[in-house]
Amino acid sequence: MKDYLVRIIAKEANVRGLACVTTELVNQVCQRHRAKPTASAALGRVLTGAALMGALLKTRQRVVIRFDSDGPLKKVIAEAASNGEVRGYTAHPDVDLPLKDGKLDVAGAIGRSGTLTVIKDLQLKEPYTGMVRIYSGEVAEDLAYYLTESEQIPSAVGLGVFVEPNGIVSAAGGFLIQSFPPQDEQTIDKLISQINKIPNITELLREGKKPEDLLQIIFAGVPFDILERRELCFRCNCSKERVEQALVSLGSEEIKHLIEEQGGAKARCEFCQETYLFDEAELTQLLEEVKAPKH
Repeated sequence: MKDYLVRIIAKEANVRGLACVTTELVNQVCQRHRAKPTASAALGRVLTGAALMGALLKTRQRVVIRFDSDGPLKKVIAEAASNGEVRGYTAHPDVDLPLKDGKLDVAGAIGRSGTLTVIKDLQLKEPYTGMVRIYSGEVAEDLAYYLTESEQIPSAVGLGVFVEPNGIVSAAGGFLIQSFPPQDEQTIDKLISQINKIPNITELLREGKKPEDLLQIIFAGVPFDILERRELCFRCNCSKERVEQALVSLGSEEIKHLIEEQGGAKARCEFCQETYLFDEAELTQLLEEVKAPKH
């Protein structure tokens, strides 16, 4: 089954819901980084959270979710575009902690002291940036806390990632529910009750539940309309041309140093691990372009 997301709106209340399956894209990212199980679970949750929040954006807009903390992962970043493209990485993909209560210890890997930053490129002059203290390290709770506190939108978030003993991610996905004024307290109470009773999200995904199924469970007895279905995928927008631009921005002295000291340059994309090589001839040509008079 391809990764995809479903977005709905309640018919008789100001409540919207999103649910997604992200198994393939999470697995692709984690395999590229050779992530250990605990790191994969943490990174997978952040990737899924970004996919959900990216679906709330308009065309060509992007969102970045960033955890900076005292945990062994130190940093976890995911970026999602409005068209469903998602990428991400963690500073230490080799982190693997002992199980806690029989489950992968995501909160222990991320840490419980630090910041969660959300940056939105809304195609304006400056990006929108919001920041909160890490609430629990469980990712879903942290994102719900951010949305409720920083963006003033009461939200419930559920995320799940299952990592096989061999490191393969066999199930990943989640949901995001939000309410808006004027709020129908009776409907909200009903949804909260059903969210609290929902089985473990990972178990539902492993049973083969689709995004529509997750929303049917949460919105049982609450009529809704499906607004869209959107494919999700891993995709990185890095390229050799972008790396060239970065080298040019270093200036002629730095490029000259690379030629004289290393005879070339190597750059690796943190998001997808793609490596870009520049030999002496390519750097010399870049140096000539930097030195050329601007007209």
